[in-house]
Amino acid sequence: MIDPLFHVVLVEPEIPNNTGNIGRTCVATACALHLVHPLGFDTGEKACRRAGLDYWPRLGVHEHGSWAAYADTAGPQSRWFLTTKSSRTIFDVPLRRGDHLVFGKETAGLPVDLLHANSDRCVTLPMIHEERSLNLATAVCAVVYEGIRQLLACGQVTLDANGRIIPRTSPP
Repeated sequence: MIDPLFHVVLVEPEIPNNTGNIGRTCVATACALHLVHPLGFDTGEKACRRAGLDYWPRLGVHEHGSWAAYADTAGPQSRWFLTTKSSRTIFDVPLRRGDHLVFGKETAGLPVDLLHANSDRCVTLPMIHEERSLNLATAVCAVVYEGIRQLLACGQVTLDANGRIIPRTSPP
């Protein structure tokens, strides 16, 4: 398996369908998925089979018992915290291969203390003023593809003749 382009981190996700869609996005884009407990659903083999998640075994999924457990194992990679409570957009930051893209739960987003402790790493997707947020799976997909766009621009990935992603195994 190749090193992931990005690490998608879901902190206490609540809706299984969102996580399933995010998992499919991660498989299709060579990203790893990190699930930080507690989860609002079961990820056991039987539950995944029943939900028709035939791609789940191909997904580089990592479950962590808590934020602290995730932070202890995540290493020194850059983390970007996605929130509606930032004026800095995802388009204004340099995403690099291996970065961790951190998203909060559907009903509340990321914990305020986590956002405050990482205020210099908080970013948002631009929306019109009247809207409060995007669906979690939609937001993850948009951010991952912005990251891929940036990786293409700096030569860290290329596309084959059919538009398929070809990750480089070493820096350009």
